[in-house]
Parts: sequence; C-alpha cells; structure tokens
Amino acid sequence: MTGGMIKRRRMLVVICAMLLVAAALLITVYQSAVSQADYNNGYEIGLEAYTYGLPLLVTNTTFETMTSINVPDGAFGPVNQFNNVRSLNNPDSTAVVAPSPTSLSSIAWLDLSKEPQVLHVPEVKDHFFVFSFIDPYTNNIANLGSVNQTPPGDYVIAGPGQYTVPIPAGTHRIDVDYNRIWIIGVTQLKGSYDIANVTRIQDGYTLTPLSQYGTNYRQNNPMNPNATPRTYQIPGGLAFYDMLGQQLALFPPPVADQPELARFAEVGIGPGMEPSHNPGLSKDTLRGLNDAVAAGPAQIRNDTMALYLESFDQHNGYLLGGFGQYGTNYPLRAVISQVGLGAVTSEQTIYAMSWADPGKNPLSGSTNYVLHMASAPPVNQTWSITAYTLNGTMIPNSINRYEIGDTSQLAYNADGSVDLYLQSTSPSDPAQVNNWLPTAKGQGFEIMWRLDAPETAEIPGILNGTGWQPPAITAVP
Repeated sequence: MTGGMIKRRRMLVVICAMLLVAAALLITVYQSAVSQADYNNGYEIGLEAYTYGLPLLVTNTTFETMTSINVPDGAFGPVNQFNNVRSLNNPDSTAVVAPSPTSLSSIAWLDLSKEPQVLHVPEVKDHFFVFSFIDPYTNNIANLGSVNQTPPGDYVIAGPGQYTVPIPAGTHRIDVDYNRIWIIGVTQLKGSYDIANVTRIQDGYTLTPLSQYGTNYRQNNPMNPNATPRTYQIPGGLAFYDMLGQQLALFPPPVADQPELARFAEVGIGPGMEPSHNPGLSKDTLRGLNDAVAAGPAQIRNDTMALYLESFDQHNGYLLGGFGQYGTNYPLRAVISQVGLGAVTSEQTIYAMSWADPGKNPLSGSTNYVLHMASAPPVNQTWSITAYTLNGTMIPNSINRYEIGDTSQLAYNADGSVDLYLQSTSPSDPAQVNNWLPTAKGQGFEIMWRLDAPETAEIPGILNGTGWQPPAITAVP
C-alpha cells in the first residue's frame, strides 16, 4: 500500500470519527431539547391542573377531616346529619377559613350514594338563615332560607340515579349532580344573649334517610364513640395528581371542563389517572409535574394578588363579589377555596376582602386605621366587618371583640356617618371605643365585610363599583 493510500485511509478514518462525534453531539442536543420540552410541558400543564384541581382536593380533605369522628362535636361529626356549632366562633375556631362571628353554623355532609336524604326546614322567625349547598368543586348550586323565602317543610335531596325515585306527598324535590354535597347552614346570632334562641332553631334542622321518612327515625349512637378528629392534608408531589384523578373519577367534571381535561390528559392527569404509576410518561415530564405542585401555592398567591389588584380601584381597595359560582374561571375558584371556602352567591351574601390600604401598603397591626362609612350597607338582613390573621383565623384581643356590625352599639357622627377604628390598642377617646375593632401589633391582617341578603336592586351597583362600596382603610397620620 502506497503512502498516499495510507494517508487517504487515515483521512477517511478521521472524517468518519468526526462524523460520529457530530452525530453523537446532535443526538445529545436533540435528547436535551426533548428532555427540556417534556419538562416544560409537564410543568406548564401541571400548574394549570394544580389550579384546576385545588378546590376539589380542598373540599375532599375538609370532608375527610370533618367526618373523621362518629359523634357530633361542633362542626365535626358523621355524614347525613347536622353537626351544630353551639358557641361563638373565636380565635380557636379553625374548622373553616374566616369563620363568621355573627352566626352559628350547622354543617352537614351528605352521602347520597345509597338513597336520598330528607332535609327538614323548620319555621325560623326573626333570624336570617340559609342552607347553602356546595358541590365537590365548591360551586354554590342551591340555597334554602330567608333570601329564597323557603317555606317550612321537608325537602328530598336526590343524587345521580335517584331523580325518578318517588317522593312522599307534601315534600319537595331537590336534584343534585353529585353523591356528596356539603350543606353549610348559617343562622344569625344577634349576640351572646341569643345563643339559646339559635340553639333551639338549630335543633329543628334534621336529615332523615328517605326510606325512614315518616318513622321515629333517630341517629344511632355508636358502640365505640370517637370524638378525636384526624386532620387530613392535601398531598404533595405526584400524589397530588393521583388524588386528583381519584376525585375526578368519583365526581365527574362538568362538560364545560372537557377542553381543559383533554389538555391535562397529555401528561397523564384526569379521571382515574395516576401519573406516578404511568410508564408512558418520561422522567422529565414527571419532574415537571412534581415541580409544578411545589410551585402551586405561590401561583395561587400570585393569582390572589392579581385578582385583588384588578378589583382594587373599582371597589375602594377590596376584592369584592358574591362568588359561589365560577364556570370555567378556575383561578378565581382556586383563590376563593383558599380565602373563603364555601362562599355563596351574591343574592345571599356579598363579601369584600382587603389586605392593603389605598396606597397598596399591606395592613399591619402596628398602624392605626380609620374607615369612614358614610352610610350603612344596603342589606335586608345583616352586615359585619371582621379582622382576621393572614391565616384566616380571628385575632385574639383583650375585649374578645371580633366583629363590628349592625347589632353593635356604635357611636355615629352628627351627619349619620360612622368612623370605625382598626388598631391594636384601645382608642384614647372613650367615644371611639365602641367603634374599635382590635388588631394585633406587629402582625399583618386582613379584613372581610359580609353583606347578608343585600337589597336586590342594589346588587348590580355594588358588584360593578357604581353603588355602595365598603370604606377605604386609611392609615391615621
């Protein structure tokens, strides 16, 4: 073999080696691009699925926690019966976020998988009351009570597959789309002196299995009573989506959600699906999903702030609405599941929440604030303002005052207006003490207005910002 041939052969070997290296580099670059694309897809869709699914999982863990005991204890207790709160809510009340200080709750979780349940509504005099029906997705699907002028009587609540079941004469049918319904009963409490009256009213709220209707049915006393609730938490990581798949299978999503569910299915999320056991998903997709769950809470906080700022100028510095029905507005639904789980529609109650003063500075217990209310909220029933910690619990204070409302003994100005004071220490002016809502020094806080049964003609103006608005929270110089 001549020297020229050897050189050419060596050159070919070198060229082949270079081509192999280039091919390997291209494969590595391609694999890296695919890996990044899988991760990005998992993360992006996973974050959307987190927002979509959070309310469903919050409702489920609330159900599991509240029904983890088999004897009634306040808001906790067995399914298919009312579990009544008999005392004023206080800083230790943590069954729900932002509990109301102006009412007593009657909580019932319905399991309609076996048969319908019959809800008895007694005659309720001189007290605002409402039974709000909340579905697994936190939608307020029905209400009975003062606003609806619900007559006393018996209401048969029928779940899927029970719509044609005959009901007793004289009863009324309420068809619902799910076998699990959360009934949040609220009865107005006019003060601590009123607890006995409200307790008697609550005793008239009953649930009876349809098959036992007309008998002397009574709830069974358990052989082994358990009154120690277990706290259930939403799981992290891929287990979040696994649980979501289980809940979506138990409670089929509305038809309007199908486009979103089709997108989720791309990364193994959906009814009956468990991404953690899906061999068809790449490790990078799974990594993206896992990181999305970790980023989920921050995303909800960002969505909360975005919604708040969107509403800020229109509503005097508040996030205001009736909420309760969300359609395909999944971010709003997720936000309310965190700041006001169980919210109802505007004809029942309008809520207004704030975390900042007009300059968008966070509310602080180290600052004194005044709220100048030119006129009282236009309601047919009650109104109140409550201060909460940033975790949604009432703020402990020396005078055990957690709200100001229409039953408070307020000091009014000569023109009929009223000034409310939010501060950590009692006002130095004795005339202002009755108008004082305590906060906690050095701690951030939020406030919530509740307008129960707002005047029907006033609701559009309140919601769009042209009518009555809660007063701005102004720092005292």
